[in-house]
Amino acid sequence: MPKMSNIRAKVSRLIKILPASLALWAQNLFVDEADKNPKGCASEDRRIPIGGQAVIEGVLIKGPRLWGLAVRQPNGEIFKDKWFNNSMTTRYPWKLPIVRGFVTMVEMLRVGFRALSKSAEIALEETEEKLTKKDLFLAVLIAIVAVVGLFIALPMWLAELGTNFFALSAATRNALEGVMRGVVFVSYVACIGLMKDIRQVFRYHGAEHKTINAYEKSIPKNPKSEATLMPEDIARESRIHPRCGTSFMLVAILISIAIFSIIGQGNLLWRIGSRVALLPLVIGVSYEIIRLASRSGFIGWLLMSPMLSLQYLTTREPNLDQIEVALTSMNVALERE
Repeated sequence: MPKMSNIRAKVSRLIKILPASLALWAQNLFVDEADKNPKGCASEDRRIPIGGQAVIEGVLIKGPRLWGLAVRQPNGEIFKDKWFNNSMTTRYPWKLPIVRGFVTMVEMLRVGFRALSKSAEIALEETEEKLTKKDLFLAVLIAIVAVVGLFIALPMWLAELGTNFFALSAATRNALEGVMRGVVFVSYVACIGLMKDIRQVFRYHGAEHKTINAYEKSIPKNPKSEATLMPEDIARESRIHPRCGTSFMLVAILISIAIFSIIGQGNLLWRIGSRVALLPLVIGVSYEIIRLASRSGFIGWLLMSPMLSLQYLTTREPNLDQIEVALTSMNVALERE
């Protein structure tokens, strides 16, 4: 029984964290492979944008050549791991516009899940139990069902109720569905932020943002910024970052209103299936919009600024120990350790 309860505790924690990872789909979605130094040298890393995501008691950072993972262990030490970043978006046809957005998401979710499952093992290592493939499959399956139910089926059902009650047109129903999807998403993020485990992840999300902001701000001032970044300095940075994937989710909701309006009407099952089938297109178009906005200077920032406020829900102020973990992850990703 103790062994089974330990496994269930790990799976339960993964199930809670996987849907949250969509809200924490952080900056690395918008780090372009084409912008990277092909040699990936540490001396050149100041030219390269980086990104990452929070995991259980840790942070995952994407560098020019490596993914760097750092997790705080129960004994207080920091576990470090790294693996090569071999993205399909460097090759045709996966690097084509729109296609690259969906491919990047798939890769991010795959790598992110690898990091989440590894961090669960490290953060709960005192149980001396390992997650099996069956456990991981169960966690992913439940998370997928929860995402489809919450962010596709539930908004459609609410829009259907509103349409029947107010006798709305088809176009208005699609707009209402998008609004309901946004309300459900924001409500979901706000609610899971009340959970102790998720609040801790949000603190690491804030630590990741602060660390990347400090790194990017120090580049023009000091090319050898890797020697000067300290947790105390990083703590003064903002926990809001313009490339955070939280903003992407809201853009995707707006894009979905336009795309889902094109496919016409049908029964509930048809509408759910068509929306799932069109998700790659929604993701790809949203990716290109965010990518363009991030390269458009002040105008891009002005357009995206209303969506940045949502990051106050998906981040919390981290402590110095959590910032230390984020800094360690970045150093591993940039091949400084």
